[in-house]
Amino acid sequence: MDKLKILVVDDEQRMRKLVKDFLTKNDYIVLEAGDGEEALDVFFSDKDIALVILDIMMPKLDGWEVCREIRKFSKVPIIMLTAKGDEKDELLGFELGVDEYISKPFSPKVLVARVGAILRRTNVFDGDVVEVGGIEIDQSAHEVRIDGKPVELSFKEFELLTFFVSNRGLALQRDKILDNVWDYDYFGDARTIDTHVKKLRSKLGDKGKYIKTVWGVGYKFEVQ
Repeated sequence: MDKLKILVVDDEQRMRKLVKDFLTKNDYIVLEAGDGEEALDVFFSDKDIALVILDIMMPKLDGWEVCREIRKFSKVPIIMLTAKGDEKDELLGFELGVDEYISKPFSPKVLVARVGAILRRTNVFDGDVVEVGGIEIDQSAHEVRIDGKPVELSFKEFELLTFFVSNRGLALQRDKILDNVWDYDYFGDARTIDTHVKKLRSKLGDKGKYIKTVWGVGYKFEVQ
């Protein structure tokens, strides 16, 4: 299997080197950028980038602007790095289609684990097409269609829907959803799930009613 390319974007050279060293040891190819403009130049000049690790506070273009531009053309998984601990920043990241959100300082080993988990889910599918209640999930193509019409979902929304459908009829606790969709070492809380569920319901239109809230527990996907 070919090595996967990861773009690391951070204006701090020491931070880029730290992340690059750990990723390289885990057999990834690492591309670097020191500001937002360079990040976009590198990203759009190389079509094989499998994941982007993106800092927020950068010169020229900040991480939000870079993320917005990438999302116009690509669903590539994005991990945001930030020194801030503001909940508003985290929610904005998810609104823009960020897949993971890690606050500095962080453990490089945890970052590598999250990268691995995202890439496994992105690149390893069994090719099955699942249809339930008018929702069709094509895992190999990473596409969702509602009554035959394509629906644009972010990476995390796709993973969340796939997990719900795979466990339809079961009441799923928020902790279990975090463990399976955001990986075991995600230090998040219920707001992360609730934000994604709200957006997913909206994108599914009248099929969003299949995702039912189970008060005091979490959610259940159920087609009646």
